[in-house]
Amino acid sequence: MSKVPAIAAEDATVVLDGTTLLAPTTFAVMPGKFWCLTGSNGSGKTTLLRAFLGSRRLTGGAVRVHGETVDLARPRHRRLMASLVEPVPVARDMTLREQVTLVAASWHGDTTTTAERAEEVTGQLGLSALAERFPSQLSSGQLQLFSLALTLVRPAEVVLLDEPERHLDSDRVDLVATLLAERAEQGTSFLVATHEAAMVDACDGVMELG
Repeated sequence: MSKVPAIAAEDATVVLDGTTLLAPTTFAVMPGKFWCLTGSNGSGKTTLLRAFLGSRRLTGGAVRVHGETVDLARPRHRRLMASLVEPVPVARDMTLREQVTLVAASWHGDTTTTAERAEEVTGQLGLSALAERFPSQLSSGQLQLFSLALTLVRPAEVVLLDEPERHLDSDRVDLVATLLAERAEQGTSFLVATHEAAMVDACDGVMELG
């Protein structure tokens, strides 16, 4: 296994107009590990995730993915990382199955296994019975699971998630936590901002902010 961390922060700091949004933060997540970011609201969890994505500029320190500063303008980095930090765009006039399959095809290519990949992640998130529905026909919790499906169907070595438990009942939180732990065992690295004890119980390490 590589000794280079999959996800690392070195004194990562964000200060805006004299207000500290992220105090100096240092940690490292090795490949194939599932880590959680915890802390109170305003402690900088989402800010840190955005820094890894390049949408929030650091005022000090550094963040790196597989030893590199991420530039999502580079195709290789876009393929390296997947995230559910900002809302995922969805099409109102396409079913869940069609949209998850489309995302799978856009990243994996339109192969004989594309539909299988889409069906697998849809099933893992308990959405198989809803696959022919449109987004407007879903509850808020079902929409959250759909967003996770669109994210997790992508090929990615690193996945960043901001409160994936949002709008989910306890059974669905457990389902998602278990799925992330299984994906980590298969080699994907996760950094997840969360308030949920079930997520923390399932993960390999915790970075508490604030």
